[in-house]
Amino acid sequence: MNTKSSWQIAAFALCGLMVLAGCGNSGAPANGTSDASGSGGGSLAGDIKVDGSSTVLPISEAVAEEFGGSYSGVRVTVAESGTGGGFKKFIAGEIDVADASRPIKDEEDADCAKAKIEYVELPIAYDGIAIVVNPKNTWAKSITVDELKKLWAPEAQGKVMKWSDIRAGWPDRPVKLYGPGTDSGTFEYFTEAIVGKKNASRGDYSASEDDNVLVQGIAGDEGALGYFGLSYYLANKDKLSLVAVDDGNADNGAGPIAASETTVRDGTYQPLSRPLFIYIKKSSLDQPHVAAFAKFYIQNAATLSAETGYVALPDSAYPMIEKRLQDKVLGSVFKDSKPGMKIEDLLKKEQGG
Repeated sequence: MNTKSSWQIAAFALCGLMVLAGCGNSGAPANGTSDASGSGGGSLAGDIKVDGSSTVLPISEAVAEEFGGSYSGVRVTVAESGTGGGFKKFIAGEIDVADASRPIKDEEDADCAKAKIEYVELPIAYDGIAIVVNPKNTWAKSITVDELKKLWAPEAQGKVMKWSDIRAGWPDRPVKLYGPGTDSGTFEYFTEAIVGKKNASRGDYSASEDDNVLVQGIAGDEGALGYFGLSYYLANKDKLSLVAVDDGNADNGAGPIAASETTVRDGTYQPLSRPLFIYIKKSSLDQPHVAAFAKFYIQNAATLSAETGYVALPDSAYPMIEKRLQDKVLGSVFKDSKPGMKIEDLLKKEQGG
């Protein structure tokens, strides 16, 4: 055998090893997940656009990162424009997935129908809305729902301006309020749960769709009080103080209760525990790479939501959610839900459980 022939044989052998390596497990998804088409991750390609809630943003970013490690041919971009802003883009056909910190509203659902946008609604986790103050605040360790309403109701504007206006004995000093903007699902959920009507709020507060801006504002203002998703408090608890909330209902636990993973999951932190959602266009879901992303999201939602500071739904809920995805159940079953209703109960009712 001459030198040239030996080199050719070696080259063919090396190529064979590379082909075998390419057919191995390197393209397999993490956590045992497989794509919807049943083929390897490397066979999927395309873009997925996600936008919406700043609260859901960290979960979707974590899912996108993990998914990208298994499906390198799929590019997932995640942005935040608030729940309402995300639904506007969703209805306009600009994105595939809308992150939402509240269920879709009737008017948004109607706009989807007009635009011929069919969608699948998927709950992914629980979150609590944290009430926070500046660490130098030594008096507001707890607050009642009635006091929060007194502070945030529309009629409070120009009248409830000092801490002493909220509770007798609190300092006679200005209270500076911080909260989400009106496009935020957190704003809508908070106003319904506390004031009793969606979008009913005083307007003289520092508003932002970016929760990090709210964190910075409260951390730098001794007279501040604000609200946003629990995960942002947990990520910044060295800069903020948590205020426990008393809903006046002993059935949920007597006295003031602080937001935590435990109190959100067991339902004792009321009425500010809420579900989080993603909404996926059916036309997008019909594409294999989007179907794979959606399946990966639900199968990893419990782990990744916990890792990013949120509260996983009960274990029994995720198989029902995955069935909802697999069956491509269209429309919303949650848009008429009220604060305090449990995801698993609504899913069982829908699926005849």
